[in-house]
Amino acid sequence: MAIWQRWRAHTHGGVHPPQYKNTADSATVEMPPPEKIQLPMLQHIGAPCTPVVKIGDEVAAGQVIGDSDQAVCAPIHSGISGKVTGMPTLMLPGGRAVQAVEITSDGQQRIHESVKPPQVNSRDDFLKAVRASGLVGIGGAGFPTHIKLAPADVDAIDTLIINAAECEPFITSDYRECMENPQDILDGIRATVEFLPVRQVVIAIERNKPDAIQELSQRVAEAAYSCEVRVKGLPTRYPQGAEKVLIAACTGRRVPPGQLPAQVGCVVMNVSTVAALARYLRTGMPLVQKRLTLDGPAIAKPGNVLVTIGTPIREVVEFCGGYQETPGKLLMGGPMMGLALMDDELPVLKQNNAILAFGVEDAQPDPVGPCIRCGRCIRACPMQLMPTSVDIAYHAGDVDAMRRLSVATCMECGCCSYSCPAHRPLVQTMRLAKDAVRRAAAE
Repeated sequence: MAIWQRWRAHTHGGVHPPQYKNTADSATVEMPPPEKIQLPMLQHIGAPCTPVVKIGDEVAAGQVIGDSDQAVCAPIHSGISGKVTGMPTLMLPGGRAVQAVEITSDGQQRIHESVKPPQVNSRDDFLKAVRASGLVGIGGAGFPTHIKLAPADVDAIDTLIINAAECEPFITSDYRECMENPQDILDGIRATVEFLPVRQVVIAIERNKPDAIQELSQRVAEAAYSCEVRVKGLPTRYPQGAEKVLIAACTGRRVPPGQLPAQVGCVVMNVSTVAALARYLRTGMPLVQKRLTLDGPAIAKPGNVLVTIGTPIREVVEFCGGYQETPGKLLMGGPMMGLALMDDELPVLKQNNAILAFGVEDAQPDPVGPCIRCGRCIRACPMQLMPTSVDIAYHAGDVDAMRRLSVATCMECGCCSYSCPAHRPLVQTMRLAKDAVRRAAAE
């Protein structure tokens, strides 16, 4: 094997940004239901929902507000009781305009009659219950959970990985789930392995969270399961929590380009998702609340807050003391993969795990310089891509070169941009290059 090939074969990529886990010890505080919520009909990967209510309808907490007959979709529920007062069009952080349902609270917080623990006696019942819960990957990805738990060849699945890595700086919402609701996590695992024929469950946590490792390890040791369940401490390295990176770290298996984890016998679930599943099976209340980390230099009182999905971000910030300085940038998610917000009027979404606010000075981008051919972006890429070569191909309009460079496998983690000493916006170029390849294939 050539020296270059040996080097690439033993390079795992990733970077080590400052952790800034300032809110790790901040217990979750529940925010009272707001006077008004807006529920976008797209809060997951897949087809958007269609409203099943109309303006003027009375609704109750836990009631289905939007759904679709498309396969990859998850229903959306109201977290408050009240009246449907509008159906505006909202621009989501990714730039897509979607219809939303606006509900004004009646202050009574009435619970809908459909909210009751589901009867689960078979695998089909279980999958129907998971779909009815409205669960998606609430760690950020937003993939409908019932689809993830129904792979084409379920008998080939031997490993369930619970993702508690939480490798993004600032965010501590999953960590607080581990510390505050460990039994829900284990109950969710127990329910899942009953209908998923796995031989092992790996709860993966970065080693910068020793208290979570200890808490869950003790709980696992005291319980009995139908398969092996263990807690695995992982090196603290971004993007350790990315699905394909996590699978390699936990099992040594490599997911082929363009394939899903099921192809290598794995299913990966976010730790807060599996805990929410346990709560739904116990109570029948679907996914209508979300824990958020509020942090950043511009937030007056950083912390972790349990909020009703659809609450305006502005009101959540006000609940945390407001801004202590003029925000120059708002992010939905972490600083590595989060999306910048146009304003704070957008609502909290299912897959939203953090709101970060940075002052004007912190938000100023560094001046961009020419590529110095240092190769740091290549070394940092967890997918072993060559971002600098993609950058050249994109600006030359060479779609064939972008395709040969496997740009479609980019996970947009931002390691290339973070590691670039010239501050080149490489991850943005990778996104544009992926889009160019997709458009060329469609044509």
